[in-house]
Amino acid sequence: MNLLKAASTVSLWTLLSRVTGLVRDQLIASHFGAGALTDAFQVAFRIPNLLRRLFGEGAFSAAFVPILATTRAKEGDDATRSLVDAVATVLFWALLATCAVGVVGAPVIVWMFGAGLQELDLAVVMTRWMFPYIGCMSLVALSAGILNTWRRFALPAATPVLLNLSMIGAMLLLAPWFKQRGIEPIHALSAGVMIGGILQLAIQIPALRGIGCLPRIGFSPAAWRRAWHHPGVHRVLTQMGPALLGVSVAQLSLLINTQIASHLGPGAVSWLFFADRLMEFPTALLGVALSVVLIPGLSARLAQNDDAGYSAQLDWGLRLVVLLALPFAVAMGLFAKPLVAVLFHYGQFSPNAVEMTMRALQGYGCGLMGIIGVKVLAPGFFAQQDMRTPVRIAVAVLVFTQLMNLAFVPWLGHAGLALSIGLGALVNAGWLLWGLRRQGHYRPGPGWFAFIARVLPANVLLGGGLFFASTALDWLGMQAQPGLRVAWLAGVIAASVLGYFGVLRLSGVDLRQFARRA
Repeated sequence: MNLLKAASTVSLWTLLSRVTGLVRDQLIASHFGAGALTDAFQVAFRIPNLLRRLFGEGAFSAAFVPILATTRAKEGDDATRSLVDAVATVLFWALLATCAVGVVGAPVIVWMFGAGLQELDLAVVMTRWMFPYIGCMSLVALSAGILNTWRRFALPAATPVLLNLSMIGAMLLLAPWFKQRGIEPIHALSAGVMIGGILQLAIQIPALRGIGCLPRIGFSPAAWRRAWHHPGVHRVLTQMGPALLGVSVAQLSLLINTQIASHLGPGAVSWLFFADRLMEFPTALLGVALSVVLIPGLSARLAQNDDAGYSAQLDWGLRLVVLLALPFAVAMGLFAKPLVAVLFHYGQFSPNAVEMTMRALQGYGCGLMGIIGVKVLAPGFFAQQDMRTPVRIAVAVLVFTQLMNLAFVPWLGHAGLALSIGLGALVNAGWLLWGLRRQGHYRPGPGWFAFIARVLPANVLLGGGLFFASTALDWLGMQAQPGLRVAWLAGVIAASVLGYFGVLRLSGVDLRQFARRA
């Protein structure tokens, strides 16, 4: 398997997903601005997303994919399909019960997330509309784990595009229709989320059928009992316990931050959301792509007792983080205002919202290397089916993050929340790296110091150019000329990319080394 080709496939589809997501967020910003209504939607949407990370691509995937990859490598496809059927049956019924509880208990759940919301009742209604979304997305995560194990990376990476298109269509078509009938137009976003979840689940069926691994969910009590007693299910549940705790720690941090932001005044939750969306752009393009490719690959290496190949794959991923994540972090720190202004400063999105979102983006940017690094280093433990070490680290980082909130939030407001998350991610990544090295599972390849010495000058020059472009032009003042502003942004980005890789080339960095076969 060519690791770079696989990661590039995921990245390209993820890029399309992020571009359509950016259009979606621009429409949200221009239609609804950054105020009490959007705060209510962001909290309501965050609740099913949190549980999706518990039942979906978070704890479940971290436990399920390594076991699935190991089962296929050691026992063959028939045993793997039996495992898939059993896991799908148990997951389906657990999700059904969770959705029912969530719809009934929405008022309590919303209060836990955002007691300070001005539109608390609106958030409760939208939460009830969107809660079943977690059922769709958790089954999508099951499908993605299967397809990735079969080295079918494209469809799982492309699937999120459907959510973005559904929400865009809902804003353009349903929102005016709701307004004409006296319904709050922002409810169209909730409808778009549910339509997108159904479409994302439906598109998995032909792909799973194509590899002969469409899950057969048991609906009778006898089928459920057989699935429950399947040894693979108990292995997944055993691994999910620590993984669930680890993801819960991260989501608890998010819950605390959302609760704090809801008390910082109207707009704070939305400012953090829009900054987070921009931060997720490089995180998804690089971090998620590498994580998706590395987990099944590392698991297969361990199943074959190939320690050298396991370490080499981690080394490859970490070098890509330094090569590609560092310039993104530089851009988020020194070019934040133009990015936010060009992408969101339209309609109801005010200059003050640009300033507030920019500050949050700079806070996230301080820790971008750690945020992406965790997505490369954590699979090193997941592949060993060691969930406990990342969990212990996550608990300690949660405490550290909240201590930083006590120091930063009174001083920096909502930007202090973003900065605390960024610095916590750096601590998390450094601790994971130290743990892998101490265990002897990761041994850095030769040439690291020379590699860093070549990458740093390119980033210094990149930062200087971006700082000049950020201060030399009146990005807010060009609001009346959106075409010109977009052209300037595109030109600066193109020049930055060409300049960065040009300097890397002149300094002796051979990009072809990253295209090696694993």
